[in-house]
Amino acid sequence: MNAVLSVRGISKTIGGKTLVEGISFEIGKGEIFGLLGPNGAGKTTTIRMLVGLIEPTSGSIAVCGHDVRKARREAMRGVGAIVENPELYGYLSGEENLRQFARLSRLEGADERIREVARLVGLEERLQEKVKRYSLGMRQRLGLAQALLHRPSLLILDEPTNGLDPAGMREFRQLLRTLASEGTAILLSSHLLGEIEQVCDRVGVIQNGRWVLTSAVGELGDPSQGRRLLIHVDSAEKALACLDAEGIEVRARFVSPAVISLVPPAESMNPLLKTLLNGGITIHRLEEQNTSLEDKFLEITGGNQG
Repeated sequence: MNAVLSVRGISKTIGGKTLVEGISFEIGKGEIFGLLGPNGAGKTTTIRMLVGLIEPTSGSIAVCGHDVRKARREAMRGVGAIVENPELYGYLSGEENLRQFARLSRLEGADERIREVARLVGLEERLQEKVKRYSLGMRQRLGLAQALLHRPSLLILDEPTNGLDPAGMREFRQLLRTLASEGTAILLSSHLLGEIEQVCDRVGVIQNGRWVLTSAVGELGDPSQGRRLLIHVDSAEKALACLDAEGIEVRARFVSPAVISLVPPAESMNPLLKTLLNGGITIHRLEEQNTSLEDKFLEITGGNQG
């Protein structure tokens, strides 16, 4: 892989408490990589280390071959980011915000580039308005324009679709694909698993401060890797209790009051179905379901969404 971002064994300890430990991954040129994890898993700490807001206690981070610790200026020159909420000046217009950032970045050809990024994010008609009058979605768009202004090799986005309506989210997905096709590496952190699944090439999952999974998105839905079965019953709660009492290990979980989801046994379904029937459970129908990204995430994290 031609790595734009290379993370090697980073850990962060504060006040004797380890927040993240031994995290390693890479993102290649033109790749969109999704970062997932429950609340408190260490996503935000990891992102803050990647953008240079805090230093790792150990390990290394390199952007385009530049070590963030040893050559911070060169490394950060290749990074554009939205971390949490974009930092914007409400009393300035959208254009004035971009010009201020261009000055701080010593950007050449700022006028043309500002027009270009405004068009990319769909703000060209609203640049003259004061940012304090912007909706949350418009602020997100302006933050993205600011992150793109200096043509970064790596774009890091933490919950970038906050405030966007469905049409705006669709446009945002298309923009990410366009940027990736031009060679930009993108790290995307979001609690909207459907969005991650639609736009990302690979995903990584953090759980309890540790890296627990890296996978191509397409592989997560492979029926041979993650086929699940939906069983429609009269009482999901009673069905789960019945399986648990008999010690049947099928990773069953509650879907709705009348539906449970489980991984079917490798051999025959007959013993499982017999157990439910003997337990007084009425089975209405069985339905095969391929594993989605959300299914896999909930399986790994024990149902704790982030």
